[in-house]
Amino acid sequence: MKVSTKGDYATRAMQDLALRYDQGPIQIEDIARRQHLPVRYLEQILLSLKRAGFLESKRGMSGGYFLAKHPREITVGAIIRAMEGPIVPIFCVGSAPREICIEEPYCSLRDIWADVRDAVSKIVDHTTLEDLCRKIRIRQDREGVNYQI
Repeated sequence: MKVSTKGDYATRAMQDLALRYDQGPIQIEDIARRQHLPVRYLEQILLSLKRAGFLESKRGMSGGYFLAKHPREITVGAIIRAMEGPIVPIFCVGSAPREICIEEPYCSLRDIWADVRDAVSKIVDHTTLEDLCRKIRIRQDREGVNYQI
């Protein structure tokens, strides 16, 4: 499974907002600067995340984006699926209608790809934004550095 730039940027932006969950709306420019993301592309991504129900926004001078739910309620898997679609390492283990592969009756690889799909899904579906924030804070404490993440 390969996560596109869109999925990567979405998870990074959501992580940034989760780290600042109690700070109110965060401006796009601040997220983009901290995460080293292009502002215009980030605007599109944040709008998609808002349409998917992960974000809310506030207009005006003190406006910006903020999480619609607590970071413990948002998984990395949900974000990736909202941006990328289903998690499938190869077409034959997806749930979407597809052409039948002539090798399918004899293919032992399909089981492996299904196991890969399930393993990746298990990891991302059990990792919340709160988990990511905890890991960042542990690293910062251990290294004695406060990165502008």
